[in-house]
Amino acid sequence: MTYQVRSAEERRRAIQENAARLGIDDAFISLLVETFYARIRAHPRLGPIFNGEVDDWPEHLAKLKDFWASVALNAGRYSGKPVPAHMKLDGISREDFGLWLGLFRRTLEEIAPGEETVDYFMQRAERIAQSLQLAMYGLESFGGSVNRPVTE
Repeated sequence: MTYQVRSAEERRRAIQENAARLGIDDAFISLLVETFYARIRAHPRLGPIFNGEVDDWPEHLAKLKDFWASVALNAGRYSGKPVPAHMKLDGISREDFGLWLGLFRRTLEEIAPGEETVDYFMQRAERIAQSLQLAMYGLESFGGSVNRPVTE
């Protein structure tokens, strides 16, 4: 097996080219974040959790757009700390991550240009959810599995 050594800039460019091929750009990320979090805010279970914590939604949405641009495009614009932010959410349970993922998938399926784009985001969203769950609830709370998207 041979390994190709690439610089960080070469890796970033490859990620961005792949994302562009999938129709992912700042405009798509903005649409995704705006659409998804409008649904979160209206959700009977998740809405009260997030609305109880977020005072300035336009500011928060801008931060989330930077977060997803960093995740999907390797843009490097997000510098927050998601674990402490989620740990202070009042009333959140491990099961809520499945609801969040299910709503995220449905949003993507409605607005993404194709299934490959849905898969691209869902792989990243599931890893993020797993990481947050591990930080918030520990390994023993998984019982050998990670919450997957829940359809309502």
